[in-house]
Amino acid sequence: MQVIRESTANEGSGERPFYDFLESCLRHKSEMVIFEAARVITDLNEVTSRELQPAITVLQLFLSSSKPILRFAAIRALNKVAMVHPLSVTNCNIDMESLISDQNRSIATLAITTLLKTGNESSVERLMKQITSFISDIQDEFKIVVVEAIQSLCLKFPQKHRVLMNFLSNILREEGGFEYKKAIVDSILCLIKEIPEAKESGLAHLSEFIEDCEFTYLSSQILHLLGDQGPTTLDPSKYIRYIYNRVILENAAIRASAVCALAKFGAYCPALLSRIIILLRRCLYDNDDEVRDRAAFFVAALQDQASRVDSIDRDFSFPLASFETSLRNFVTDPSESPFDMGVVDSTPEIDVYKTKGTTTYQNLHSNASGSHSLDKELEESQGMVTGIAQFVQNGPIFKSCRSVELTEAETEYKVTCTKHIFKEHVVFQFKCTNTIQEQILEDVSVVMEVIEGEGAFEEITTIPLDSMPLGKPGSTFVSFSRAEVPG
Repeated sequence: MQVIRESTANEGSGERPFYDFLESCLRHKSEMVIFEAARVITDLNEVTSRELQPAITVLQLFLSSSKPILRFAAIRALNKVAMVHPLSVTNCNIDMESLISDQNRSIATLAITTLLKTGNESSVERLMKQITSFISDIQDEFKIVVVEAIQSLCLKFPQKHRVLMNFLSNILREEGGFEYKKAIVDSILCLIKEIPEAKESGLAHLSEFIEDCEFTYLSSQILHLLGDQGPTTLDPSKYIRYIYNRVILENAAIRASAVCALAKFGAYCPALLSRIIILLRRCLYDNDDEVRDRAAFFVAALQDQASRVDSIDRDFSFPLASFETSLRNFVTDPSESPFDMGVVDSTPEIDVYKTKGTTTYQNLHSNASGSHSLDKELEESQGMVTGIAQFVQNGPIFKSCRSVELTEAETEYKVTCTKHIFKEHVVFQFKCTNTIQEQILEDVSVVMEVIEGEGAFEEITTIPLDSMPLGKPGSTFVSFSRAEVPG
């Protein structure tokens, strides 16, 4: 059989005069001869499913052998066949599932990776449950093989990316060496690239991972990815907290990567530009030269970008409707001369509220009914503030802004902020809700810091929240007064 193996190494799928001999060897009384015959058949070039069937039947019998060496040899041969002919191995799935609990971890790993190659879409959840029960008991080198098999399965069934991505995220948080964690991160990166629907969840899982990542290389790699992909997501602002935490808590190499990632958000997300510049300014005092240099460069670049955007907005005083009409006319009837802004009608747009009385009233009525709940919430907040003795001397409230969420939806404590403007004071109301059943916070307050306009406002009082029981929102207040400007 060794001679047959060597002679057929470079042959195609033509006539195989030796195949009948190999098939007869599958019925030999020696287990070694049977296995070698099966292995030669599975290694044939361009072998067909019909030619494979007798060998796979014999290997399936070996899976239930009492000898570990036979079980290992059979599952390894089937694993190799499954790479090219996965459908031919599906009949062995039941026998391979029983090997997942085998005491020999090498056999169990080969069994689960083969099942991942031969399984169908409906069996993905069941396989994930079985893998979870044994993956913590195997070494990192076997875990890497399982991770690579899961990545291939996800690319094969992209509709199951949520289940598989959650599994990868869970094992990413467990203990493991660098190579193991790198294999998981690389798999998630591959899925983000190949499956667009997996982008949001993949970035969220990686953002959570860098909160407690001990490997500088992986943290820098993930920060680079967040800088590239984060600005194009549905809600780019939610990644800012994870990135800036690295500036505060990590070593110099990671801080430098975080500065670059923050700058990309400022460059590609105009709505976040002002906040990004504030965060980067704080990095100007970092004790590492590289971090300071990068921060100084990006602050200057982003400030220049902000000034250019402001000048464009300031100089563009044409009504958009007139500008659009002029552009359409130019495109419809082009000329050799460039488009002239002087042809745009600069007459102010007509106030639709004055020309459409009845319709405007109906629209206003519907908008008012739609925002009724928000107005009611503001009225309750105003009543709470004016009822506090420390704020009575402030006088009537000039304006109250709608509440802004300060925390993510999945955090342990939810905090919203409502700003109340008085003639000489500003009161910040922080509405706090506890979502942890085992904990009750007491004497809750918010520490505020004046970043811009320092000297214009002065904090005068903080009213803490006595306690935060589960599910019962309460408010804490911070009051500022306008500082007197010397005349």
